[in-house]
Amino acid sequence: MLAAVAGSVLVVDDDDVFRGLARRLLAAVGLAVVGEAETTAAALAAATTLRPDAALVDVMLPDGDGVALAGKLVALPWRPRVVLTSTDADAASPEAVRASGADAFVPNEELPGAPLHRLLTGE
Repeated sequence: MLAAVAGSVLVVDDDDVFRGLARRLLAAVGLAVVGEAETTAAALAAATTLRPDAALVDVMLPDGDGVALAGKLVALPWRPRVVLTSTDADAASPEAVRASGADAFVPNEELPGAPLHRLLTGE
Protein backbone atom coordinates (compact mmCIF):
# COMPACT_ATOMS: atom_id res chain seq x y z
CA MET A 1 0.00 0.00 0.00
CA LEU A 2 1.28 3.46 -0.92
CA ALA A 3 1.76 6.08 1.75
CA ALA A 4 0.12 9.46 1.16
CA VAL A 5 2.38 12.28 0.07
CA ALA A 6 2.17 15.31 2.39
CA GLY A 7 -0.09 17.88 0.75
CA SER A 8 -1.22 15.40 -1.90
CA VAL A 9 -4.36 16.20 -3.87
CA LEU A 10 -6.58 14.24 -6.26
CA VAL A 11 -8.23 16.48 -8.87
CA VAL A 12 -11.64 15.26 -10.05
CA ASP A 13 -13.13 17.06 -13.05
CA ASP A 14 -14.25 15.96 -16.51
CA ASP A 15 -12.68 19.04 -18.16
CA ASP A 16 -9.01 18.45 -18.98
CA VAL A 17 -8.38 22.20 -19.38
CA PHE A 18 -9.68 22.81 -15.86
CA ARG A 19 -7.59 19.96 -14.48
CA GLY A 20 -4.49 21.61 -15.98
CA LEU A 21 -5.42 24.93 -14.38
CA ALA A 22 -6.06 23.20 -11.06
CA ARG A 23 -2.64 21.49 -11.21
CA ARG A 24 -0.96 24.88 -11.69
CA LEU A 25 -2.97 26.56 -8.93
CA LEU A 26 -2.28 23.75 -6.47
CA ALA A 27 1.43 23.63 -7.30
CA ALA A 28 1.61 27.40 -6.77
CA VAL A 29 0.43 26.94 -3.17
CA GLY A 30 2.78 24.04 -2.47
CA LEU A 31 0.44 21.10 -3.00
CA ALA A 32 1.21 18.04 -5.11
CA VAL A 33 -1.38 16.67 -7.53
CA VAL A 34 -0.93 12.91 -7.22
CA GLY A 35 -3.74 11.95 -9.55
CA GLU A 36 -6.61 13.03 -11.71
CA ALA A 37 -10.01 11.53 -12.46
CA GLU A 38 -12.83 12.41 -14.85
CA THR A 39 -15.67 10.47 -13.19
CA THR A 40 -16.90 9.50 -9.74
CA ALA A 41 -15.98 5.86 -10.39
CA ALA A 42 -12.45 6.76 -11.47
CA ALA A 43 -12.12 9.12 -8.50
CA LEU A 44 -13.00 6.42 -5.97
CA ALA A 45 -10.56 3.98 -7.59
CA ALA A 46 -7.78 6.60 -7.71
CA ALA A 47 -8.40 7.68 -4.12
CA THR A 48 -8.20 4.10 -2.89
CA THR A 49 -4.93 3.51 -4.75
CA LEU A 50 -3.24 6.90 -4.20
CA ARG A 51 -4.57 7.74 -0.71
CA PRO A 52 -4.41 11.52 -1.22
CA ASP A 53 -4.62 13.91 1.69
CA ALA A 54 -7.32 15.86 -0.14
CA ALA A 55 -9.46 16.06 -3.26
CA LEU A 56 -10.63 18.98 -5.37
CA VAL A 57 -13.96 17.73 -6.77
CA ASP A 58 -16.24 19.13 -9.47
CA VAL A 59 -19.88 19.08 -8.41
CA MET A 60 -21.16 18.00 -11.85
CA LEU A 61 -19.52 14.83 -13.17
CA PRO A 62 -20.66 12.72 -16.13
CA ASP A 63 -21.49 9.64 -14.04
CA GLY A 64 -22.72 11.22 -10.84
CA ASP A 65 -22.86 13.98 -8.32
CA GLY A 66 -19.64 15.40 -6.87
CA VAL A 67 -21.43 16.23 -3.60
CA ALA A 68 -22.33 12.55 -3.14
CA LEU A 69 -18.76 11.64 -4.12
CA ALA A 70 -17.47 13.98 -1.41
CA GLY A 71 -19.40 11.97 1.17
CA LYS A 72 -17.80 8.74 -0.06
CA LEU A 73 -14.31 10.26 -0.08
CA VAL A 74 -14.49 11.66 3.45
CA ALA A 75 -15.73 8.26 4.67
CA LEU A 76 -12.47 6.61 3.55
CA PRO A 77 -10.32 5.40 6.47
CA TRP A 78 -7.75 8.23 6.21
CA ARG A 79 -10.50 10.88 5.86
CA PRO A 80 -9.18 13.06 3.04
CA ARG A 81 -10.28 16.68 3.02
CA VAL A 82 -12.59 17.62 0.13
CA VAL A 83 -13.16 20.95 -1.57
CA LEU A 84 -16.02 21.06 -4.06
CA THR A 85 -15.95 23.33 -7.08
CA SER A 86 -18.06 24.15 -10.14
CA THR A 87 -18.46 26.64 -12.95
CA ASP A 88 -21.95 27.23 -11.48
CA ALA A 89 -21.59 29.34 -8.32
CA ASP A 90 -24.94 27.95 -7.09
CA ALA A 91 -24.16 24.27 -7.77
CA ALA A 92 -23.87 23.31 -4.09
CA SER A 93 -25.74 24.86 -1.21
CA PRO A 94 -23.96 25.40 2.11
CA GLU A 95 -26.27 22.78 3.62
CA ALA A 96 -25.37 20.19 0.95
CA VAL A 97 -21.67 20.90 1.42
CA ARG A 98 -21.93 20.43 5.20
CA ALA A 99 -24.03 17.29 4.84
CA SER A 100 -21.51 15.75 2.44
CA GLY A 101 -18.63 16.27 4.86
CA ALA A 102 -16.77 18.44 2.36
CA ASP A 103 -14.65 21.22 3.81
CA ALA A 104 -15.80 23.92 1.39
CA PHE A 105 -17.36 24.83 -1.94
CA VAL A 106 -15.44 27.30 -4.09
CA PRO A 107 -16.78 28.37 -7.51
CA ASN A 108 -14.17 27.88 -10.27
CA GLU A 109 -13.90 31.61 -10.87
CA GLU A 110 -12.88 32.16 -7.23
CA LEU A 111 -10.25 29.40 -7.08
CA PRO A 112 -7.26 31.63 -7.97
CA GLY A 113 -7.91 33.79 -4.90
CA ALA A 114 -9.10 31.04 -2.56
CA PRO A 115 -6.95 29.86 0.36
CA LEU A 116 -6.50 26.44 -1.28
CA HIS A 117 -3.58 25.35 0.89
CA ARG A 118 -5.56 25.98 4.08
CA LEU A 119 -8.77 24.46 2.70
CA LEU A 120 -7.07 21.31 1.45
CA THR A 121 -4.63 20.77 4.32
CA GLY A 122 -6.37 22.35 7.30
CA GLU A 123 -3.15 24.22 8.12
